Amino acid sequence: MNARAALFDLYGDHLRTRHGRASVAALVRLLAPLDIAAPAVRTAISRMVRQGWLDPVRLPQGPGYAVTPKCERRLDETAARVYRAGAADWRGRWHMLVLEPVRDRARRERIRADLAFLGYAPLTETTWIGPWASPELDALRLSAHRFDAALEGDPRELVAQAWDLDGIAGAYEDWLAGAVDLVGSLRGDSPDHQIFAVRSRLVHGWRNFLFRDPGLPARLLPPGWPGDKARAYFEQEAARLLPAAAAFVDRNLDGGS
Repeated sequence: MNARAALFDLYGDHLRTRHGRASVAALVRLLAPLDIAAPAVRTAISRMVRQGWLDPVRLPQGPGYAVTPKCERRLDETAARVYRAGAADWRGRWHMLVLEPVRDRARRERIRADLAFLGYAPLTETTWIGPWASPELDALRLSAHRFDAALEGDPRELVAQAWDLDGIAGAYEDWLAGAVDLVGSLRGDSPDHQIFAVRSRLVHGWRNFLFRDPGLPARLLPPGWPGDKARAYFEQEAARLLPAAAAFVDRNLDGGS
């Protein structure tokens, strides 16, 4: 886990509900159990400020950083997907995007990554499809035609064409095996900083599925979908470990050690 990703996770999972701000000293203390050094934290903060995710603020504890409105929207959307109980009902219509050609390669790759994060998949270089419209789509400011369509043919075949279901299923199975080992490394008397670190790695690994799994409707997925078992384990353990992890966060936000 790099420092920037860890900061996004920390703000999204803990600080968003604690006014979305923390001192630099607290951020350094909170990422220390993840083996992230202070210089890496400060470098990641500077990068996030340049990208419009954080704003500098003055706090009673000293200089700090708060989430921007742009960051609040992304964190809230991410949390809704990370902790969703299941995909929304699907009415048989796809949300289609037909993009205008983009010549700049870096811009084109950024668009592809952003659309994949929002749950879309490419049918062609310029035509993308999703099971429903993402509320974050407007923030991308894409030049694209958008419309809903009921496409001909078996929707499960379309899903198999657009998304790598075998790859996603295998990733869920691998994640679950690793998550069981990770959580199993804790003892009954583990201190809260270790519980915080384990839970942070658990959440980070699960959050990575936002870049792979669009949250497709259950009726479009193969029987025995391994994502269901993985989600049940994640939700159980994330909730069980939360009190100790939250206690560690609160103590360090208050300047404790």
